Parts: sequence; C-alpha cells; structure tokens
Amino acid sequence: MKPDQPYNRVVIVGAGFGGLQAAQSLAHKAVEVILIDRHNYHSFIPLLYQVATAQLAPEQVAVPIRTLLRKSPNITFLQAEVETIDFAAKIVKLPYKTINYDYLVLATGSRSQFFGIESAKKYAFPLKTLVHAINLRNHLLSCFEQGERELNVTERQKLLTIAIVGGGATGVELAGSLVELVNDALHRDYPRLDPREVTIILVQSGDRLLPEFSPSLSNYTVKKLRRLGVKVMLQSKVTTVTSQGLEIDDGNFFSAATVIWAVGVTGAIPRSFPFPQTGNKGKITVAPTLQLTRYPEAFAIGDLAHVSSHDQSLSGVAPEALQQGVYVAKAIKKMLQGKPLPPFKYFNKGRLAIIGCYCGVGKIGILKLRGFFPWFFWLAVHLVYFPNWRNRLMILMTWLHTYIIRDRAMRFIFATTSRHKDSSSQIKSHQNLSKID
Repeated sequence: MKPDQPYNRVVIVGAGFGGLQAAQSLAHKAVEVILIDRHNYHSFIPLLYQVATAQLAPEQVAVPIRTLLRKSPNITFLQAEVETIDFAAKIVKLPYKTINYDYLVLATGSRSQFFGIESAKKYAFPLKTLVHAINLRNHLLSCFEQGERELNVTERQKLLTIAIVGGGATGVELAGSLVELVNDALHRDYPRLDPREVTIILVQSGDRLLPEFSPSLSNYTVKKLRRLGVKVMLQSKVTTVTSQGLEIDDGNFFSAATVIWAVGVTGAIPRSFPFPQTGNKGKITVAPTLQLTRYPEAFAIGDLAHVSSHDQSLSGVAPEALQQGVYVAKAIKKMLQGKPLPPFKYFNKGRLAIIGCYCGVGKIGILKLRGFFPWFFWLAVHLVYFPNWRNRLMILMTWLHTYIIRDRAMRFIFATTSRHKDSSSQIKSHQNLSKID
C-alpha cells in the first residue's frame, strides 16, 4: 500500500486464533491494520495442557507475533494493554497513545469463570494462558519432589492427589496426560514413589463427560479413564476449594494439594463506553454477521462473541474462531465496497478429543470414532493448525520422543509470576475495573 493512497484503519484487539487470522486475512489489502495484544506472542491454547503436564516446552506452543507478520507491510503490531474503548467516538485508548479506527475487531477471548466460588479463584489453578500452564507444571513437579521425601502418610497422600474440576475436553485431556506422566516418568525420576500412590480425581457437575459428544462416546470416555485409574465423579458440584483440597455438594471433602479449574469461561470484555450488551457466559451479543448491534463497524469474534438468533450451536473452539477471523476480514472488504453482509455460517469439519494413552474419541459427519485413530487424528490436526513450521517440527520431534521412549523431557521447575494471576484476558476486564480443537 502506497503512503499517498487513501486507506481505512482496522484495529484488532487480541492476537488469539480469531484476531490473528483476521489480521492475516487482511494482509496486503488496501487497509491499514493495527493488531494489539498484551503479549508479543501467540499461544496455541489447545496444547497448554501438554505444557502443564511436562510434555511440551512453553516455547514450543508460542510463536512471536511479529514473526508471523513479517511479510505483511500493511499490518502494525503493538504490544499493549487496552485501557478503554469508546464505540461512539471510534477510539481505542492505550496507556501511551490513542488510536482512531474505522473498523474494530474484538478478539480478546475469555477468562476463567468461578460461578461465585471465591475460594476457587484463590486456590484453584486455572489453565487459560501460557503462564498458567507453566505455574501448574511447577506446582505438580514440586508436589512430586515433596511427596518423595514426605514421611507423614496423610501429608504424602495430599501431595500426590490431583483434582480436576470440569469434564469437558480440557479436563479429560488433562486427566489422561497426567496418567501418562505418572506412569511413564514418575517411577523413573522418583524411585521411592509408587505411581499407585498418585490419585487423579475428575469432578463433573453434569451426568456425563464431554457433553458436546454423543452419550455413547461420553460413556466410552468415562470407562476408559476409570480403567486408567482416574476417579471420575459425575453429577458432583464443587462448593468450596481450600489450600487443603475441595468439597463437593454432598458434603464430602477430598484432600488434595492440587485443584485444577477446567470448567467455565466468561468473555474478557474491554472496559468500554457504552458497555456492550452481553449474553450467554458474559459474552458480547452480536448479530449473525458478528457485528455489535448498535455499532456495525465493530465486530466481536471467538470466545468473546455470543451470536444472537444463530441456527448453529457454537462452542468456542479454535476452528470457529479461525473461520470467524476469515469471515470478518471478508466482511470488512464487503463493507468498503458497500455490499451487504451474509450471516456467518460455521462449517463444522468434526470434533476430536484426546483421552490419553493412545486413545481418543471423535465425530466426523455421522462417523463416531474411538480408540487409536481419533487419538492419532487429534495429534495430526493440531500439528497442521499450528501457524509456524519450526514449532511444528519441534512439537513432532517431542511427541515422537514421548510416545516412543515413553518419557517426558520437560520436567523443569522455573520461577514464574504468582500462580493465581489470571492473564487470560488481553485487556483489563469490565469486572476488574467496575482468555485450534
């Protein structure tokens, strides 16, 4: 784009799957794109649990944003935290400057929702960001270190008990990956620890795991995890989380040094004037064209968006955000040409979930898959979706090492920020001032 050409400015807030895809889809177009994110890297969220369970290194699931945009001269990246957005004036305010926009794309994702359980916010480990994953890995490995030298049986049992709250894909994947970690690496590194001493509890408030899948696949998942030694508790709601464990609604208390919060998200909405209308799970209510109802030049996508009157069920997975990013880029080009916008339609290519130990489940069209093949397809799909070839190669080599040698090389304990700091939102959320399947 030549400097003397007229242009429209598109500001994209958030460099997750949707925001980054929207920016890349507008590359080399006759628009100026400003991409803003509080981090200078893009995190591959679906693989965070593998960082937390010492399978992948943090740098393997993160790519510098500037690296991905090197060949896009019309895109400027700013590492900053958005302070406020004025929809009426079309202004995004950063700590050090104010940016005017013609079009705005909000892709700030989601953050953990604790359903009013304040103790969970304080004592449970969320898993929405790379920092969360590193903190959780540090904690898990520290518990193993302490457990090996602990002589008190009760304290030792607590250190070796891991409770996961949430029976969706994240909770199931975590449970299976922890089983692999314990069975493959624990007995090698900690000869005085018996893997059978480690207790993994998966607590689900609903009557089945993976509710987005069919009941038959959900039942298969429960049976598989129980055969692997995971204690699956269905129709159990957590009421309290403490530093000593968690209590469920039937009054039972489980002593556990580690409680992982893998359930519930809410939209990470910027501080805005006026504050946008919200719908399900605190997400911004948008039209079928992903536009804010009162401000058609502004879009919300990914985990941040709740599509009103949508004839499809959107679950907030990475493929949805990627398709929305492409759609928004095309929508902006149509608006510049004065053309009407068709509603966004998600093309569902299928759904996969990995259970662990060479096993998974999936649904592609009418086919229901279980066992080795969906496990393998899950790995292949996530490898293909990764936006950087170097990282793909690193991840592939690490997976080969993990599954052939049956060992995990990323068992490091590093000092990080506070374990409970939630850096999942790209900007300061409204609540704080008044986060590829």
